[in-house]
Amino acid sequence: MQNYLGPEGVLAKRKQYFYPCTSHFYRNPPQLVKGEMQYLYGHDGTCYTDFFAGVSVVAGGHCNPEIVKRTAEQLGTLQHTCTIYLTQPNVELAERLAGVLPGELSRTFFVNSGSEANEGALLLARLHTGRKGFLALEQGLHGRTHLTMSVTGLRMWRSDPQLAELGADADVTFIPRPYERGMNADEAARRSIDALKAVLAEKGGDIAAMIVEPIQGNGGIIVPPDWYFPEVKALLEQYGVLLIADEIQTGFGRTGRMFAMDRWGVTPDIVTMAKALGSGVPVAAFASTDAIAASFTRPSASTFGGNPVSSVTALAVLDYIEAHHLPERAERLGGLLLAGLKDVAARYPHVVSEVRGAGLMIGAELCADDAERGALMADDVLEEMKDRGFIIGKNGVGRNVLAFQPPLVITEDDIAEMLVALERSLDAVHEARGGKDNGVRP
Repeated sequence: MQNYLGPEGVLAKRKQYFYPCTSHFYRNPPQLVKGEMQYLYGHDGTCYTDFFAGVSVVAGGHCNPEIVKRTAEQLGTLQHTCTIYLTQPNVELAERLAGVLPGELSRTFFVNSGSEANEGALLLARLHTGRKGFLALEQGLHGRTHLTMSVTGLRMWRSDPQLAELGADADVTFIPRPYERGMNADEAARRSIDALKAVLAEKGGDIAAMIVEPIQGNGGIIVPPDWYFPEVKALLEQYGVLLIADEIQTGFGRTGRMFAMDRWGVTPDIVTMAKALGSGVPVAAFASTDAIAASFTRPSASTFGGNPVSSVTALAVLDYIEAHHLPERAERLGGLLLAGLKDVAARYPHVVSEVRGAGLMIGAELCADDAERGALMADDVLEEMKDRGFIIGKNGVGRNVLAFQPPLVITEDDIAEMLVALERSLDAVHEARGGKDNGVRP
C-alpha cells in the first residue's frame, strides 16, 4: 500500500495551505485515492459506489479505460499548444460538437471551466446585441467570475460583497424561477412567465440575453413544466433577447437527452458546456450560430482552451457516449431511480418531502417545511450513506436536497442496492437524531 497521508493528514494540510472558504463533505471524510467507472476507493481500500460523479462530471465513469487510453496517448505525443498554433484535435472536436449541438449551433470557443464558458457566452451576447443588460432566474448558479456571479441568483454563491443586492443591479434583472414550494408547477411557471413579460415590456431593448440552467442543479434539481422554455424562447425573440442555455451540469446525456433543452424542443442561441465533456479533464466551451459568432471579432484566446489533451479526451468521451447510448441509458435508469426514490419518499413522508428530476439528475428534498432541520438531516444521511459504501451529493437553496447524479454507467443493481442503503440510513438518522441537530457543512 502506498504511503498515504490519511484523512487526518490531508485535513491538516488543507487547514494549513488552503483558503478557509474551501470546505468538504462529511464529518469523517475518507481520503479517495482511486476510481474505476462507478466506483471510488479510499486509502484503506474501502469501495464506494458513486452516485454524484464529482458533481455531474464523470458521466462515462471514473478512469474509463476507453477514454483514458486516448488521453494518455495524446499526453505522450503533444501535450500543449495554444490556439495561435494549428493542431488537429481541437478542430475535430469543434466539428464533432457541431454534429451533436441543437439547431444551427456550429461555432465553438474552447475554454477551461464552466465559469469561463458562461463568462464568454455573456460577453458574446453583449457583442452581438450591443446591449448591456441580462436576465436570470432566481436561485440559479452560473459561476465564480465577477460577471457569472452577478447573474447567479443563489445567494450562498454570490461571494463578492461588492455585488449589488439581488434584484437591485441595473445590469442584471432576476425573475422568479418556475418553482415554488406549495404552488403547483404550472402556477409557479406562469408566475415566472408573467414576471418575464413585465421586465421585457419595461426594458427589453436594453437586455442582451437571458441565461438559464434548463434544470437548476445547485438550486435543488428544479425541472420546469414542458411548456415553460418554449414560451420563454418565443417571448425573448420578440425583443431580440438571446437565450443562453447553461448546460454545464445537464449536458451530454445527464437528463436523458444529449442536452437538456432537447427535452423541450428548444434551440438556444448560445449553449455553454463543461463537466461531462471532459469526464474529469478540464475542458469547456460556449457555442453559437454563424451569425452570432460573427460578432466576436475582437482579439481573444484561451491559453489552455482546446489544448490537444483536453480535445482528444472530449472526442473519446463523445465516442463513448454514442457507442454506449448513454442518454438513452440515463433515461431508462433514471426512470427506475426516480420511481425508487418516490417509493422511499412514500414510506418516509415525515422526512422526504419531494422527489424531482429527469434522467440521472434527481433530487430528494428533506423536510421542505423546515429547511434548517432538513439540512442537518441531509448531512446525517450523507454520512450514513458514506459509511454504507455510497457517495451521494447535496444541494438546494437550504442545502436540504439529496442529489443523485451518478456516472451514466451505473447499473440497475447499483440503484437497487443504493435504495436499500438509503432506507437504512433514513431509519438510522431518524432514530439517532431524536430531534437533535448535529451541525451542517456548506
